[in-house]
Amino acid sequence: MNTELKNNVLKSLARLLGENSSKIIEANKRDLKACPTHDAVIFDRLKVDAAKIEKMIASVKNVIEANDPVGKVIYSKLREDGLKIENRTVPFGTILIIYEARPDVSIEAAIIALKAGNKILLKGGKEARSTNLCLVQIWQKALEENGADRDFVKYLDISREATQRLIQGDAEKFDLVIPRGGETLIDFVLKNAKVPVIVSGRGNNFSYLDSEADFEMALRIILDGKSRLSVCNALDKVLIDEKLPDLGEKIDRLVDALHDKSIEVFGDASVHYVNPSARLFGGDEIWFEEFLAAKMVVAVVKDIGEAIDKINKYSGGHSAVIITENAGKAEQFMQEIDSAAVYHNASTRFTDGGEFGLGAEIAISTQKLHFRGPLGAEHLLTNKWFVFGDGQIRN
Repeated sequence: MNTELKNNVLKSLARLLGENSSKIIEANKRDLKACPTHDAVIFDRLKVDAAKIEKMIASVKNVIEANDPVGKVIYSKLREDGLKIENRTVPFGTILIIYEARPDVSIEAAIIALKAGNKILLKGGKEARSTNLCLVQIWQKALEENGADRDFVKYLDISREATQRLIQGDAEKFDLVIPRGGETLIDFVLKNAKVPVIVSGRGNNFSYLDSEADFEMALRIILDGKSRLSVCNALDKVLIDEKLPDLGEKIDRLVDALHDKSIEVFGDASVHYVNPSARLFGGDEIWFEEFLAAKMVVAVVKDIGEAIDKINKYSGGHSAVIITENAGKAEQFMQEIDSAAVYHNASTRFTDGGEFGLGAEIAISTQKLHFRGPLGAEHLLTNKWFVFGDGQIRN
């Protein structure tokens, strides 16, 4: 597709989402009816209401406004013999994305793929089947209205077993696979896929309160980090420098503030001693865990060095924040932390394609190849060499 056709399809999609909002919500109600009511995290991911549809439409419009990333010249050289050599961005081809109870991915992932000129195969979880099928019908209509190939957005309504065979190379041809789900899914894809894999990994995000932290600011950042439980940019661990002035009083306030938000607090020996309502924990297992629940670990460290070591050992490599008034320590932390996004005095909840100005995201990569962090259209590309001559030979 050229730029005009891609944008026209997206304009149709934005309009059709608005026109069919009640239909989408009704389909979603069927999915919600089958969702366990006690599982607040799954319910939050699964629910589509008018506000979420408006967010989908806003994402589509943002991607329309973004520059077309295809065909950008990365490198150009004109040799003495007249041979012109260019390296340009080109689409991957076909992308397979496997995701669980997030029907909005059927919109956000596909608009990013389409803007980058890729076809996309959507394999959503059974929890969101009715909603996903409804959204893909809208996609198909948007493509048809503009005379575009319906296969640019295709939904795979297949079983778990068929999905496993698909990943192993059966049935559909694809050039890249993105698993967005639990560690079992990601591990299976990494071991069995025959094409490149972009891992949209776990969160398990950390904050570090330096000895020179503004504590009132820290409270706001930490509580905001837990304002949604079901997202990968949520905050799970808080490390506090033992030299923070009035340490005991501030630990007590933090634990109470988290409890006031119905967040269960797990504390190390120092934190538990100050506030026994923080449940004492031992062992390393909890440090590795991404909670996706109303839980938080609060612990004391001796200095910034210990904080950096602990974060690099246990975090998911997603997001980490230092809260400090010392710019030098902030720079050290941000350079030495091995995460896709590092923050100084701001909430990890900003790690999001929309918030970062990408319009939307297809995933948040926690690996180092081929890109890291929120992936927008400009990151769903590979490259190709274009060589122009008039009869040149090497010898």
